[in-house]
Amino acid sequence: MARVSQEHLDARRRQILQGAARCFARDGFHGTSMQDVLKEVGLSAGAVYRYFTGKDDLIAAIAGEAVGGVRRAFEEAARTTPPPTPDVLIGRVTRALFTGGPFGLDPQAYAGLIVQVWSETLRSERLGTTLGEAYGGLRAAWAELVEAYRANGMLRADPPADRVARTLIATAQGFIVQLALFGDVEPEVLEDGLRGLMSMEMQRAS
Repeated sequence: MARVSQEHLDARRRQILQGAARCFARDGFHGTSMQDVLKEVGLSAGAVYRYFTGKDDLIAAIAGEAVGGVRRAFEEAARTTPPPTPDVLIGRVTRALFTGGPFGLDPQAYAGLIVQVWSETLRSERLGTTLGEAYGGLRAAWAELVEAYRANGMLRADPPADRVARTLIATAQGFIVQLALFGDVEPEVLEDGLRGLMSMEMQRAS
């Protein structure tokens, strides 16, 4: 009997995750049953349970990928030397996040899925741990970015690096929430708004 290739196994797992993500984005974590997922992906229960033990396992896997995607987008955007200004940086992050995402969802649906993940961490210790680790990594990476701003003479020395990093992260999180709720937010909106706020100090100094 021929062995199933790793590529086939990975593709099947991806098929299940994408189908489950569509269900969760459409009907919510608690409004979706495993039968809904099976129907969406067109597979038998045995085929799906080979990869995931149940709905909680699916949610955890989707949460890990969604949160990991956000973290990677932040970290990749922060690697540029010299570092781009916050308006350019956040613009890059949001564009990377909302070009389909790892589940092939439209931008508003993907944003809504991320917001669901955040909400679910309030009741799930497993998801809370996943999100906490990702957030800690983001804060550390962006604190390094803040130090790079200082080294390039782009930022005053007095604001604590972690506080600036958390503010940048909160800006992107707010964008995700607005996109999920209203669907009419483009990265250019965030870029222009940040650019305007950044000009306040320059205007006062001139």
